[in-house]
Amino acid sequence: MQVVAKTHRIDLVMRGDIPEKILRVLEEEYGALQVTEDNDEELIDITATDWYQDIKAELPPGKVLKTYRTRENLTQGALGKKIGGVPRQHISNMENGTRPIGREMAKKFAEVLGFDYRVLL
Repeated sequence: MQVVAKTHRIDLVMRGDIPEKILRVLEEEYGALQVTEDNDEELIDITATDWYQDIKAELPPGKVLKTYRTRENLTQGALGKKIGGVPRQHISNMENGTRPIGREMAKKFAEVLGFDYRVLL
């Protein structure tokens, strides 16, 4: 006859500086502790990562435009009015990729929506 006995495992995650007193109490109650330190304090620029570059390459300019427009809670019509009376349908076509976004138009979008116009080119 074979018997398998499992002990209960408790996963407790604490972040920050944990006082020694708390660690001692936990060790007394549950036995040996496995303490790991995460020294991941270094921040990196996300735009420099391969992941970001891959995602950016997959996003067409129209999707980028739509993302910035929705971030500002603007409809296509409202955005058209803000950039000088561009019809809603033209903005829709740009977002759907059936109408190109030229340099001057990209600059107008960037000025109103607050981003670097080159992301649309």
